Amino acid sequence: MKNNTEYKTLKEMGLLICALILCLGLFGCTPSQTTSTTGERAVLELVPPTDWPVFYDDMDSESLEKACMESLAYLERVPPDRTFTFGEHKRTASEMITALNQLRDILVREPDPRARTEALKRKFLLFKSIGSDGEGRVLFTGYYEPVLAARMKPEKPFVYPLYAIPTDLVKIDLRDFGIKADKRHLVARVYGDKVIPYYDREEIDFNGVLKEKAEPLAYLADPVEAFFLHIQGSGQVVFKDGSHLRLGYAGVNGHPYRSIGKLLIQKDLMSLDNMSMQAIKAFLEEKPELRREVLSHNPSYVFFRPLPPRDGPLGCFGKPLTAGRSIATDRRIFPGLAPAYIVGEIPAPGGKTAPMGRMVLNQDTGGAIRGPGRVDLYFGSGDQAGSLAGRMKYPGNLFFLAPKRD
Repeated sequence: MKNNTEYKTLKEMGLLICALILCLGLFGCTPSQTTSTTGERAVLELVPPTDWPVFYDDMDSESLEKACMESLAYLERVPPDRTFTFGEHKRTASEMITALNQLRDILVREPDPRARTEALKRKFLLFKSIGSDGEGRVLFTGYYEPVLAARMKPEKPFVYPLYAIPTDLVKIDLRDFGIKADKRHLVARVYGDKVIPYYDREEIDFNGVLKEKAEPLAYLADPVEAFFLHIQGSGQVVFKDGSHLRLGYAGVNGHPYRSIGKLLIQKDLMSLDNMSMQAIKAFLEEKPELRREVLSHNPSYVFFRPLPPRDGPLGCFGKPLTAGRSIATDRRIFPGLAPAYIVGEIPAPGGKTAPMGRMVLNQDTGGAIRGPGRVDLYFGSGDQAGSLAGRMKYPGNLFFLAPKRD
């Protein structure tokens, strides 16, 4: 803002827009960190000790230790009385720290699954997601960190930019106006004397509206790969000289996420049984004339920022994700950073599947991950992780562990 008068005018405009939106009933009130309810029913329900699953774990203990340490690193920096909601129960950050340390101790001390389960019962309460059907059915999908060839400057065929946050993008925090709403932030731009929605994907990718407004961090050779990098939210690019740059999520344009997979199914261009990331890529490679229509169906657009080298991409809490141990859920209804247990199936090499039962940490979120019936499992970096993540589309169950209070 150039001066206080401009700031006051913009603030008043934002308040007027927010008030209008609220009057139209587009946002629901949410006074706390999470609602943890769907209508009148809690999305997490207490599991009686007699109904607990046996806590088998199909991965190595080192990866779980690493994931626990990342959650602890975040929790140790927040106010100790910050609350995390498990259905109708609340726990403080201090209690979560104690719980994660107890969990690590039990998992090391009790390698036998049945003995481990009994030890966990003494220290924890178990909650189960009601899922999409009210009976616990959760759809598990996968995501990964792509590693893509790129260029620092545009040169054919590397002409598709990955942008940093534009200079003209404005974020309006509704809390600044005393408004409690389900969607706390509005993303916009100033046009004359108005505040209007920011550009959508069609305008950015196909009309070139961000030239001179956003810094390209890298250029890719394939617009579909760029699109899926937006979906993943982070990735690595490799330049011609062999140098790597890790890109992380920096923000979005404020438009809603829309699934192009659903669009292709609705238009009878693909079937639900054959739907996967790989299948969509293959379809759009065969039908380049449909790329603009299909990609523009999702108006949501992600902006990136360079990240320092580290073991993995960052989740929504700013901590590195751990392959196979980090999940993304709906941050509005499930407790962030909390330990969870997932049961179902998982893709295996060679086109096969394997049973899945493992401890995970709730360390991320995503625009397409909404409601109590969706979980995204992080598979790691590179092509093999991408192949497995793209095939992950199986039902299962989601449980959360909350520390008992004496």
